[in-house]
Amino acid sequence: MPSPSDFRADPAFEAASVFAADWPLCQVRLQDDARFAWLILLPRLPGAVELEDLSPEQRAVLTEEIVRAGSLVRELGALREQPVDKLNVAALGNVTAQLHIHVVGRRRDDPLWPDPVWGRPGAVPCAAAARARALSHIAAF
Repeated sequence: MPSPSDFRADPAFEAASVFAADWPLCQVRLQDDARFAWLILLPRLPGAVELEDLSPEQRAVLTEEIVRAGSLVRELGALREQPVDKLNVAALGNVTAQLHIHVVGRRRDDPLWPDPVWGRPGAVPCAAAARARALSHIAAF
């Protein structure tokens, strides 16, 4: 698997999310938006833009990490007392080309339901205590 020292997250991710963990393939980042339980998976492969840039083995690992992130997002929602009704999983890349996968917990009563969350204004930064609790939970997962 890739070495974390060979990888750099795009500055857009640095600005809107916080590092949470390194899994076998991906860097896991917590999106800094208290409205949603939201993780971003960044495969630690310099230059990767599309899924086709991953080997078949890496794509299999990525799939497992997406499923793992979905379970974790559900737990983060419960931790925030915001139970997740639906998981949204997407690799868009129209704004930031670096390969990344969003795993977002959605609720029927969230402020953007049923619309997409991407590119929408109104992010609410996480409170420091809530962010610390989430990061601790992610690290232990």
